[in-house]
Amino acid sequence: QEHYGGLQGLTMAWIGDGNNVLHSFMMSAAKLGMHLRIATPRGFEPDLRITKITEQNSKEYGTKLLLTRDPLEAADSANVLVTDTWISMGQEEEKKERLKAFQGYQVTMQTAKSAASNWTFLHCLPRKPEEVDDEVFYSPQSLVFQEAENRKWTI
Repeated sequence: QEHYGGLQGLTMAWIGDGNNVLHSFMMSAAKLGMHLRIATPRGFEPDLRITKITEQNSKEYGTKLLLTRDPLEAADSANVLVTDTWISMGQEEEKKERLKAFQGYQVTMQTAKSAASNWTFLHCLPRKPEEVDDEVFYSPQSLVFQEAENRKWTI
């Protein structure tokens, strides 16, 4: 909202794990007038109960929801590209399996080519290079440090 001046009509693309951070976006995006495009690997989808609520919210608020396995499809025309850690605390023993499952999900400039011309990138940190490459992470489109500062004031 700070960057775009408002959220109504923006499209957010989530590329990665169907985790708690995604669930928060799913529960709020439609209510804020945002379209949501989600790409997760098989077996790492968001919670089905949250997905059902998100589908209902999208209908109620007139927004679009896409669930796919294709990161480029999710990124298509998106204003905001978002990812998060693929290996959360307590999942360290799953690292090898998770890295294999998430191959092809790294956010890169190739991913951003299909995004909207005014695209930005978010990651709630800490970030691992396999999730997003340096070119995107340190690009002028990356808002990760502003995001971290904003979060600081809410903690």
